Amino acid sequence: MSPPLRVVACRLTLPTMARQQLIQFFQSTGLMSAAQAADIAAGFAPRQLARHEDLLRAGRISDEYFFLDSGIVRAFALDAAGQEVTTGLYAGGQVALEVSSFFNRTPSPETLQALTDCQGWSITYAQLNGLFHARPEFREFGRSLLVRELMRLKTRLLGLAIDSAAVRYEALRQASPELLQRVPLKYLASYLGVTDSSLSRLRAAAAKGAAEAS
Repeated sequence: MSPPLRVVACRLTLPTMARQQLIQFFQSTGLMSAAQAADIAAGFAPRQLARHEDLLRAGRISDEYFFLDSGIVRAFALDAAGQEVTTGLYAGGQVALEVSSFFNRTPSPETLQALTDCQGWSITYAQLNGLFHARPEFREFGRSLLVRELMRLKTRLLGLAIDSAAVRYEALRQASPELLQRVPLKYLASYLGVTDSSLSRLRAAAAKGAAEAS
């Protein structure tokens, strides 16, 4: 095969390869085929965020559905004293989104900001609605994803209300070890609802336990 033909083949396969994690995300509910997922993923545009760049600022209406391939996005709001409270942490394979603002078209109470350089795929509210109307399998995916996210949110709220700090820390370690490695301590502490010093003690206790078990 001549070099020019090999170059053409690479150009044809690259878009599908680049969107592979997004395609797998659409297939995660088991409600669409690989071909359907790839077709839907083709409607998403590549998106990059630099470290500390805002994906959404508080007071604005969210218009971007952002699927993360890599990187970490933090959501935060201000409390009555004007201090930042971390309300969400999103890593690769997740959607960084302020759901209420996006779907209700209302100003967001939260800011979404890149903690690291991020890469992913984006689509606007109008484009997403177009897919919902045109693709029944995407509507079913959306419903299933909504139920899954509501269950995740309920679990988090219950954890904040009834679980000890140690249990909350361990649950986060099991579910998202990347966050413990890459998110600054003060943001993790805020997300877990503990002080910085308490989180430091939890980390030390977990490390000691792991060492004794090995």
